[in-house]
Amino acid sequence: MKTNRILDNTLSTHFTTFKQALILLGARQVGKTTILKKLFPNALYLLVDEKPVQDILETYNIDTYRTIIGDTKQLFIDELHLLSNPGRAVKILVDQIPDIQIIVTGSSSLHIKNKTAESMAGRAIHYQLYPLTFGEYLHQQNIDTPYTYIHQKILQNNAKKTIKTYNAQQILQHCLLYGLYPQANTPPQAKTYLQNLAEQAIFKDIIELNLIDNRAKAMELLKLLAYQIGNLISYSELSRTLQISSPTVQRYIEIFEQSFILFRLYPYTNNARDEIGKAPKIYFWDLGLRNAIINNFENIPLRIDAGAMFENFIISELKKEIAYLDLDYTLHYWRLKSGSEVDLVLSNNKKIIGCEIKFHQGKIAKAFLNRYPQAQTHVITADNFL
Repeated sequence: MKTNRILDNTLSTHFTTFKQALILLGARQVGKTTILKKLFPNALYLLVDEKPVQDILETYNIDTYRTIIGDTKQLFIDELHLLSNPGRAVKILVDQIPDIQIIVTGSSSLHIKNKTAESMAGRAIHYQLYPLTFGEYLHQQNIDTPYTYIHQKILQNNAKKTIKTYNAQQILQHCLLYGLYPQANTPPQAKTYLQNLAEQAIFKDIIELNLIDNRAKAMELLKLLAYQIGNLISYSELSRTLQISSPTVQRYIEIFEQSFILFRLYPYTNNARDEIGKAPKIYFWDLGLRNAIINNFENIPLRIDAGAMFENFIISELKKEIAYLDLDYTLHYWRLKSGSEVDLVLSNNKKIIGCEIKFHQGKIAKAFLNRYPQAQTHVITADNFL
């Protein structure tokens, strides 16, 4: 199985450009350890999940650190987020052993990036690894095709179908059902793998880090959100349904977001009174995990949520591509209070592109064209997304 990732070159050349530590964030089992072990095979590897390693790193003492580091020039610390103060550990290593190259992974941005920002400032550069992109999945499956990106079709405003040497529809359906985790590539095993991931691993770090005080309510919330992909969410409505406070709902969603389970998409607006300006939509980084959470792996033609799943797929793919390639675009949706909407708006200082995402066919809302006559438009379907 091939494991080439878009980030390979960026990560492998990190230390030719920067002296700061390399920190790779991402959900569990997206391949962080695999990619870094491949790119830095000679690094001393320390897994914080092993109690002796954790005890040593928790001393926050440079002399103790030196006893295990020795003369190594590259140090790889896996699952740094499990330390009580990960930023302090990195600060000590960077400041006290300036000639060592430090490589770090973590599965909780909330604990690594947010809570230790001050101690890491100027000492580390963060990257994020997501589940496979569609192009990475094709490569993993040994499909011999030029690497293409979904965003290229949109930015080039090309809706024509392209001739492919593989069954794109069959592969798309696999991705919608089983997602793009590197290990979820064979349907019978993928279902079991994803169910195990949803039941056991999804809350592992969240519980260990004492971030959630009511696991049952948090799981109920996650299921509700999984059923609502592509819809506007109301914190107060979720609060009433779950019988927990609205601030708790928002805090749990923030934790899910910082743990790379889901993300929020906010509205595009010029502050007109009739445009929705705050309510987010929820999407999952991986549809296979989402389907495991709601325990539904029915085939696409039988599903009433197929359109929402395809919308989730396109938006998550675009977010991955924009992040990996450092593209100058932000993603939003657009909606009037009357209900007229556009599924996705890509924008920067020069351009606005309104995209309607429909499994089979669709059209751009006239209200959007009237409001933003300078905007380009693109209808994305299962037939033309590549």
